[in-house]
Amino acid sequence: MFTTRPEILATFGVVTSTHWLASQTGMSMLERNGTAFDACAAAAFVLQIVEPHLCGPGGEVPAIFYSAKNDKIEVLCGQGSAPAGATIQAFKRLGLDLIPGSGLLATVVPGAFDAWMQLVRDHGRLRLRDILEPAIGYAGRGHPMLPRVADTISGLRDLFTSEWPTSGEVWLPRGEAPKARELFANPALAACWLRLLGEAEARTPDRDGQFEAARDIYYRGFIAEAMDRFCRTQEVLDASGRRHKGLLTGDDLAGWKATYEAPLTRDYHGWTLHKTGPWGQGPVFLQTLALLEGIDIAALDPAGEAFVHTVAEAMKLAFADREAYYGDPAFVKVPIEQLLSAAYADERRKLMGPRASHELRPGTIPGYELQVARMLKGVRRLGSVQQTAGTFGEPTMQSMQAAGTARRGDTVHIDAIDQWGNMIAATPSGGWLQSSPVIPELGFALNTRAQMFWLEEGLPASLAPGKRPRTTLTPTLASKDGKPRLVFGTPGGDQQEQWQLSLFLRHVHHGLNLQESIDLPLFHTQHFPSSFYPREANPGQLTVEASIGDGALKALEARGHRVEVAPEWSVGRLTAAGIRPDGVLHAAATPRLMQAYAVGR
Repeated sequence: MFTTRPEILATFGVVTSTHWLASQTGMSMLERNGTAFDACAAAAFVLQIVEPHLCGPGGEVPAIFYSAKNDKIEVLCGQGSAPAGATIQAFKRLGLDLIPGSGLLATVVPGAFDAWMQLVRDHGRLRLRDILEPAIGYAGRGHPMLPRVADTISGLRDLFTSEWPTSGEVWLPRGEAPKARELFANPALAACWLRLLGEAEARTPDRDGQFEAARDIYYRGFIAEAMDRFCRTQEVLDASGRRHKGLLTGDDLAGWKATYEAPLTRDYHGWTLHKTGPWGQGPVFLQTLALLEGIDIAALDPAGEAFVHTVAEAMKLAFADREAYYGDPAFVKVPIEQLLSAAYADERRKLMGPRASHELRPGTIPGYELQVARMLKGVRRLGSVQQTAGTFGEPTMQSMQAAGTARRGDTVHIDAIDQWGNMIAATPSGGWLQSSPVIPELGFALNTRAQMFWLEEGLPASLAPGKRPRTTLTPTLASKDGKPRLVFGTPGGDQQEQWQLSLFLRHVHHGLNLQESIDLPLFHTQHFPSSFYPREANPGQLTVEASIGDGALKALEARGHRVEVAPEWSVGRLTAAGIRPDGVLHAAATPRLMQAYAVGR
């Protein structure tokens, strides 16, 4: 079939990401004899510079990777936890029923930096300077400003001028919003990374020691001190319409570190899928596959209305279970074995019919009845189930449903495979330029990931100090015949699993290559409560790209879906990379938004 780009084929290495500069940066690490992990980390730091409305140095990252040396698949959890002072009672005393989606109250420990430092220390070959220098260069000397970044900053000009002046100093040089495609620099961030690098190298010439020093500087040195001081002394306007200080402290930062974990897995038609635990939404992907296992997906047109309807209805059921059962397993007991079991899927599959569901229908697991009832009551009480309009594409590209400080950020993604067979998928996010004010000494903002907690007692995603928010960030690794074969992912909040599933099913059941699978029309549903402030839901809603055709759109409406038609080439930002059984590497990136690129040789 015709594709917008060729699927990249290579033998030495491949890198694919949501921005061409990051992909090329990653590839340059491979050319310097670095590993896929060096490539991924260097690309991630560049993405913080060139897509600052989607990720930043104060954000978080989950990654899933295969180490050829250790012959092991692991999850790296760079999702920071809630501060010690972040209790439900503390928010209730402020008169809040939801955690604001912007400002300082929603900040958790920034987890991405520690995750990258540990990953490269343990699995890389290059030095700290090698990893940071490309990002320092783009921050200090400048990079071509993406139109969407320029538009985001322009839309926030009044906020940056009147309420968040420290952001204005960075993003409104000379008091004006930057112009698209013109050179833009962030000298304050470049100076921050240069200081960190200089201090780390001054402490020790040892490679591993420098990564350890960098971790210490970020979480206990001048960077941590600046974060602590800013949260203690600044009251900033947030999405609640009021001004609040932050809850994050130096002690919170000093006591946290990223962790390696075993992935959750499930077999599907000869493949084994590897995902994060239920502190993220990764198991939704596995639950949906369990539901689809009893359906002949191969017999459905991969761009037809029956395929879209079937996948969407399965997703609705899996996401309902996410609301009812998922949370940080260090704090709550998640019945994950039952949720992923064939018997449970067989019962749930009976709910899937020819008509679109308009109800939130979590499954029933003995012992969890009260928890499920609380969830449903909380959703109703907070008015999350409501009609919303004009919401297609990923959150960043939506017609922001709430104005001003509620403007929603999004995410980036990176996949990399090297000459030794190491592979990684990572989905960095948070610390968006629109999330909270810039910390002047650092040149970057903190994250707002705590908005994913509920301020209701007794729910698996209820707020608690030290708890990880139930993130939407969800990279994927797939193996076949015991060999790691694919890494893939996408930005997009609650849509991440949905777009990834289309890619995987089309590749597995219909024999399409990665680029073909990405290029076909994409779709998603916002039927269930959003993970983001203000937690809205849109029962029965289904967004579909117009390229699917009028006939399919009408057929989906006839099934009862509340169809919202998205423009062609506007939904999703998928990237993917793999190793074929003959050893040939292949990679692809979406043409949508004209940013993502796959490179290799």
